[in-house]
Amino acid sequence: MAGTSAGAAPASMGAALPLIGKSDTKPTWCPGCGDFSVVAAIELAVKKLQIPSHNVVIVSGIGCSSNLPHFLSSYGFHGVHGRAIPVAEGIRWANHGLTVIGTGGDGDGFGIGCGHFVHSMRRNVDLTYVTMDNQIYGLTTGQASPTSMMGHKTKSTPEGVIENPIDPIALALASGATYVARAFSGDVKHMVDLIQNGIAHKGFAFVDALSPCVTYNKINTFDFFRQRVYKLESSGHDPTNLVTAWERALEWGDKIPIGLFYRTDRPTYEELEEVLAAGPLAKQPAGLAGNENLLDEFT
Repeated sequence: MAGTSAGAAPASMGAALPLIGKSDTKPTWCPGCGDFSVVAAIELAVKKLQIPSHNVVIVSGIGCSSNLPHFLSSYGFHGVHGRAIPVAEGIRWANHGLTVIGTGGDGDGFGIGCGHFVHSMRRNVDLTYVTMDNQIYGLTTGQASPTSMMGHKTKSTPEGVIENPIDPIALALASGATYVARAFSGDVKHMVDLIQNGIAHKGFAFVDALSPCVTYNKINTFDFFRQRVYKLESSGHDPTNLVTAWERALEWGDKIPIGLFYRTDRPTYEELEEVLAAGPLAKQPAGLAGNENLLDEFT
């Protein structure tokens, strides 16, 4: 478990419950890493929603970005590579009174974790997933990732990447996510709004944060994105229109859109699953009435 204050005793009756803040663990990212903006944006978004820190769980897999749960004073779970989403789902189903936020990188989420990513979206599990997308494997020192651009020369592709990159936004739209957005670490205020609205959204909310790696990716830099990004809301985009969301999702080149691509409402997994509809499992009876000795045979 990560975090430092979520396990503290609740505030006294009538006092305000503590909100999320920075933990005692200092970030270990390289100076200038885009992930600093993402951890700040998540903190601010949760604070603006006034969610007490003990009601927040941040889940991650493996990678530079996946250290994020350690740096905030909520509950946290640092899992294994590519498994942030199934852990987040399990926590959500055990107690869907909690606000669950998954975090990770493009390698973690769109490589080994891609299958979990797709199936959680089609289920419309009510959680928020924020990826720090730097188009490189940073923790293992600079190999090509699933979102590395064609031709990108890396430690694992010295002659250049020959595979088409995954388009996380298009994949999310195809898989049934009900809130799909892209942020940029160079605009924290805009990112806060996107994450805040994603957390408040009922259903699977995906925010792909363009978060440059200043050490191993010398192509997709802050300057690269500053010269290309534009905000969808300033271009008249209608986020309720799936067709135009698809069109915008396919833009990547001289112009790269950021903002809310698509938002819709449909029943969540928690609402449709009969057992979960009865309330959080953590607060339901164990169901052992008349079978008190059932566990004896396993001891």
